[in-house]
Amino acid sequence: MEEELKCPVCGSLFREPIILPCSHNVCLPCARTIAVQTPETAAAAPGPGAAAGPAACPAACPDSECAAGGGDHADKLSLHSETDSGYGSYTPSLKSPNGVRVLPLVPAPPGAAAAPRGAGPASSSLTCPQCHRSASLDQRGLRGFQRNRLLEAIVQRYQQGRAAAAAAAKCQLCDRSPPEPAAVLCEQCEVLYCSACQLRCHPARGPFAKHRLTPPPGQPGAPGGDGSGGGKGAGGGRKVPTCAEHDLENYSMYCVSCRSPVCYQCLEEGKHSKHDVKALGAMWKQHKAQLSQALNGVSDKAKEAKEFLVQLKNLLQQIQENGLDYEACLVAQCDALVDALTRQKAKLLTKVTKEREHKLKVVWDQINHCTLKLRQSTGLMEYCLEVIKENDPSGFLQISDALIKRVQVSQEQWVKGALEPKVSAEFDLTLDSEPLLQSIHQLDFIQMKCRVPPVPLLQLEKCCTRNNSVTLAWRMPPLSHNPVEGYILELDDGDGGQFREVYVGKETLCTIDGLHFNSTYNARVKAFNSSGVGPYSKTVILQTSDVAWFTFDPSSAHRDIVLSNDNQTATCNSYDDRVVLGTAAFSKGVHYWELHVDRYDNHPDPAFGIARINVVKDMMLGKDDKAWAMYVDNNRSWFMHCNSHTNRTEGGVSKGATVGVLLDLNKHNLTFYINGQQQGPPAFENIEGVFMPALSLNRNVQVTLHTGLEVPQCVKQPKLPNN
Repeated sequence: MEEELKCPVCGSLFREPIILPCSHNVCLPCARTIAVQTPETAAAAPGPGAAAGPAACPAACPDSECAAGGGDHADKLSLHSETDSGYGSYTPSLKSPNGVRVLPLVPAPPGAAAAPRGAGPASSSLTCPQCHRSASLDQRGLRGFQRNRLLEAIVQRYQQGRAAAAAAAKCQLCDRSPPEPAAVLCEQCEVLYCSACQLRCHPARGPFAKHRLTPPPGQPGAPGGDGSGGGKGAGGGRKVPTCAEHDLENYSMYCVSCRSPVCYQCLEEGKHSKHDVKALGAMWKQHKAQLSQALNGVSDKAKEAKEFLVQLKNLLQQIQENGLDYEACLVAQCDALVDALTRQKAKLLTKVTKEREHKLKVVWDQINHCTLKLRQSTGLMEYCLEVIKENDPSGFLQISDALIKRVQVSQEQWVKGALEPKVSAEFDLTLDSEPLLQSIHQLDFIQMKCRVPPVPLLQLEKCCTRNNSVTLAWRMPPLSHNPVEGYILELDDGDGGQFREVYVGKETLCTIDGLHFNSTYNARVKAFNSSGVGPYSKTVILQTSDVAWFTFDPSSAHRDIVLSNDNQTATCNSYDDRVVLGTAAFSKGVHYWELHVDRYDNHPDPAFGIARINVVKDMMLGKDDKAWAMYVDNNRSWFMHCNSHTNRTEGGVSKGATVGVLLDLNKHNLTFYINGQQQGPPAFENIEGVFMPALSLNRNVQVTLHTGLEVPQCVKQPKLPNN
């Protein structure tokens, strides 16, 4: 957690921390040192005999007396962003102990006098040392930044704990009883040494020369051990915070627009009068809950990381054991061929050792990397828990947004694959001892790195069906390091037939569209590489939907068609008939859908039916050979295909009527219903192929589509056709 409590400029624990507009923190004294002041207009040259006094002091002078004489000159810097975006171009010239480059305070030119009354104001900028974003202030200068009181309290508590720990700090390598007090702490070894043990066990040479020795925690000179930075009134007697704008008012509300606590007077007469404000306590609880929820995610990842570290350490032991086993095997084989293999044995042992060292190095690197990430996450968690313990709502809300984002980013750093070993404990080395003696000099390890891939694992929790589409997902088993060049996904015909390839590629997720409704499909997958094709996975069974759910398709509809109600309601901008299709395609099974007439003016002739995907869309449905339809007015209806009108039937539609379409591809016919009653005989016979629901209408009609309906079992007797 200590890294969270250090100023990015000075590298020490925060002293009087202030919150920058970018949500980062910086010490108030450090803010004065990194502020940059640039006069906007050249100051007029002073006349002869001009008095030299406080007004002639450079704006960047940090002297306290000068600041007092000039009215807190350093705090009243008027900051100005160098660009509209808020990011100023600058040249870093200083580097903080934390490695963050910061801007120095630019002094006024020697001999420069203060600008006379009436001259243009001087503009200043303060660039955040972490994100390099510049900010602007009002006339209050640095005092316009809010103090981070929660951070002050946590720093003071931390210092008190460090001081208590320093009092008990003893050398960890002393053979004396009791041990000598610790004199230094090695940051890399994380070991406390007294002076004698440090000279004996940790000399400043060799590999230890680059180690950093610091005083023990809590002692003067140690990071965060100087005793500075405690907030005013931190602890049990903390003063109730008052509004920065109105000193006599306590914070009572939270401005959602400005993301800052405000008082009652700010709402009455200040800049927050028209902003969205909420109760301070309610927002405090809400943000605490959000931070706690995000923290739970990081905590879960930290637990996984700890378990992963245990796995890696076990892997180290397995690698060591397997390495020794391979060495023993190798020695036994070489001893059987003593005379011929003596000189080759050393070479082969070297290869095994290199392989083992390579695996060990990879695992150690992964351990160090994971440990570093875990340490950072743990420090952030401890800091967040300390923040949650605070009972200062306004102070908490000052930093909660930025802290929640940091915790979420910390959770996202555990990307997929980060908690999986990069190497296995197995040694893919095989010694062939069969060749004749004349081939001994060519004897070498056979690198078994091109074996066929193992069986892929289907991820059943990600496999699903929707309408007549299925989605399948799979992955390779853990600790599998055989290369995979691609996958082959196979699907049967939905009726127990032969498997066929439906996808070949490198992806591990595939969606297959256009399947039959109410059908059961079997799917399996296998992997392949240059050595061949691996075995099949287990077979997964997928059931498509019994009935079809679909909407009107905006991508294929005529441009005059207007869709609304989630593409379930269709109207038209033209007096001419225009066609719109559904999003489903049918080639098998029995399907039924209905269309409700929401508006019917001036007796138009809407047409309902089915069509191919390439149907003509700028004329009535059924006038070409790609559509089969029933068009109907307020009195009668006709069936139409290839512009041929047949089977005129009495009975029409009006506002509120319902038209049903029954497509039976088992019997290869199409039947229509009006208000639940069959309209005429079956309209078309012997239809085969792939069909899509279709509709044509003009601006006098509005229709709403209803899908996912059961096929009607009992229907009313049809009317006799009017010959």
